[in-house]
Amino acid sequence: MRRILSPSILAADFKVLGEQIETCEKNGAAYLHFDVMDGVFVHNISFGLPVLQSLKGATELTLDVHLMIMEPIRYIEEFAKAGADILTVHYEACENLQETLDAIHACGVKAGLVINPSTDVEALRPYLHQADMFLLMSVEPGSGGQAFIPQTFDKIRALRSMLEAQGLETDIEVDGGVCHANVKEVLDAGANVIVSGSTVFRGDIAENVAGYMKLFQEE
Repeated sequence: MRRILSPSILAADFKVLGEQIETCEKNGAAYLHFDVMDGVFVHNISFGLPVLQSLKGATELTLDVHLMIMEPIRYIEEFAKAGADILTVHYEACENLQETLDAIHACGVKAGLVINPSTDVEALRPYLHQADMFLLMSVEPGSGGQAFIPQTFDKIRALRSMLEAQGLETDIEVDGGVCHANVKEVLDAGANVIVSGSTVFRGDIAENVAGYMKLFQEE
């Protein structure tokens, strides 16, 4: 299964965002993680449609859009038109989750489904065939720089086992507190898409991304 790095631009320097994204792409990143926060579902407010629109066509990276907003179905069509390749919604934020996932697919976009650390992985079981990617939050959503929650390892293993039992090889993404020191353990547990903010954008970005790529190749 392909291992993918999805740098989170929440940690980027927006004065030189285009340059930093290009550096990520040149050194092996395949996705670009785009955190949308509404100040309601999570306490922070980040960025939205205008920033995503500015990136559309400016990079070959897959635009991995994580909607940390209440009732995201209200904005699915707009984010799809703005350039999202993957739209990931929270289990906890949707009154009608199936309808929301269907709305994403109707726009020709891949649907991701995410759960918070406090949500049991069993909540995903009814949707194993409905989502193109599952995202497990390994920190509380809403801000960067938090420490990885160790219980996430068990959730990754449990979800991968559930998927394999159904004959599925669906991507499992992990977001929060992943760094060079623990990424191998995250991958070994069964994840294959890694979100990283601070570890990518602090210091030498090219070196940081290349470091992940080297670790991804190790068995």
